[in-house]
Parts: sequence; structure tokens; C-alpha cells
Amino acid sequence: MKAIVSSEDAVDQRKKNFLTETETTQILVAARKGRHGIRNYLLLLMAYRHGLRVSELLAIRISDLDLDAGRVFVRRTKNGLSTNQPLKGDEIRAIRAWLRKRRVSNSPLLFLSERGPMTRQAFNYLCEEIGKRASLPLKIHPHMLRHSCGFALANKGCDTRLIQDYLGHRNIRHTQIYTRTAAVRFEGLWR
Repeated sequence: MKAIVSSEDAVDQRKKNFLTETETTQILVAARKGRHGIRNYLLLLMAYRHGLRVSELLAIRISDLDLDAGRVFVRRTKNGLSTNQPLKGDEIRAIRAWLRKRRVSNSPLLFLSERGPMTRQAFNYLCEEIGKRASLPLKIHPHMLRHSCGFALANKGCDTRLIQDYLGHRNIRHTQIYTRTAAVRFEGLWR
């Protein structure tokens, strides 16, 4: 018999603000579809993998990339810790595909729309539309990708301080939300 839990008994009553790894995969698959699939896939992949805020994502410059070394310089906002972060093979391939497709421009920015630099509003719209295309039961917003990164790293068993540095948090209190709910923390307690 299944127990019914009332909303008063729930530990965390806030709305879900992150994607599971399965949902993240669904949204990345959906991002590949459409006229700008190469760019949209890369936008969402980098936002997720590096836990980027919209302003951080859209500020990435081509000069921030070192594809030979497999690194990207992540310039954090909100007085965050800026770092060089590794790029995985699928990211490097996606970046190269986008650079081949990206129209020639004097803009130093990596991400461009048909009218010039990508705007926050355009990215917000893309996330919502791609979420609908992925048939996810919740409205997708860009900051969900940042939260999804934090929860994914915590679920992999990464140390709180490592996640703090990776996401660029100055205060560890902003990072603890991810590790607080990670079930992996409790594995092996009863051995």
C-alpha cells in the first residue's frame, strides 16, 4: 500500500527548479532539432555543464576557448570566482560545429543570433520553447540549467567546496542546497 504524504509533511515544499539527468538529456536532444539546432544545443549544453548564469553564458568570447587544451575561461558575475574549466569531447565537437556554422562576424562573442549578439530575452524564449519540444511537464527557464549542474555534481558525490568553486559561489551557503538533498551522501552509512 502506498503511503500518502501531505504537503505539510514534505521536507522541501518549493517548486522544482532543476532538471534531473534524464530531463537534461531530453532537453539537449530537443535542442538539436530546428533551424538553429547546432547553436541551441551548444547553448544549453554549456549552460548546464558549467552551471552558467545567462549573462555568463552570453558573455563567452571566442578568445575564452582553448579547444586544443580543452578549456574554457568562465567569467563569473555577482563577484563570483572566475575559473578555467575543462571541456569534454562532446562540448569541443559542438563548439567546432557551431564555429563552422556561425556566420562571419566582427563580434568577439561566441553566441550570436541572426540579428547580432544573443540577448537574455532570446535565450529565455529558447529555453521555454525547447522545454515544450522536449515534452517536459514543467516550464523551463535558463537558471534551471545552473541548478541542474549543482544537483548533478552533488549526486555524483562531489565535495561541497569543489561544487562551490565550480559554480563560482563566494559563500558556501549558496552551494549547500545542492549537497543537502544528495542521496549519495547517505550511501554506506549502515555498512
